[in-house]
Amino acid sequence: MKKILVAEDNDSNYVLMTYLLKKDFEFERAKNGQIAVEMADTNAYDLVLMDIKMPVMDGLQATRLIKEKHPDLPIVALTANAFDSDRAAAEQAGCCGFLSKPVNRDECMALLKKILA
Repeated sequence: MKKILVAEDNDSNYVLMTYLLKKDFEFERAKNGQIAVEMADTNAYDLVLMDIKMPVMDGLQATRLIKEKHPDLPIVALTANAFDSDRAAAEQAGCCGFLSKPVNRDECMALLKKILA
């Protein structure tokens, strides 16, 4: 089973993600970007779901740092802001996918399976 790091500071958004992922994936949580970077360095993940707006270190900075050491690790941006500028910023940071909140299950699963295929 593929293992996903879910970087999400909001409890209700994390609960939603666990509901979406629990049948198909193993997952762990990082409550901020700094913890996500540390977890990506010490654990083997197949993919990271990265909230963009988090305390301590935002998701864009965390993505850049993770991609420096793990360039092949796919990172998907999660954000409540679905503007083209947000998508562009996520791509520039190194994200290979983009999901807007609230996350749609079918869209999420299709994207994750496409990336992990």
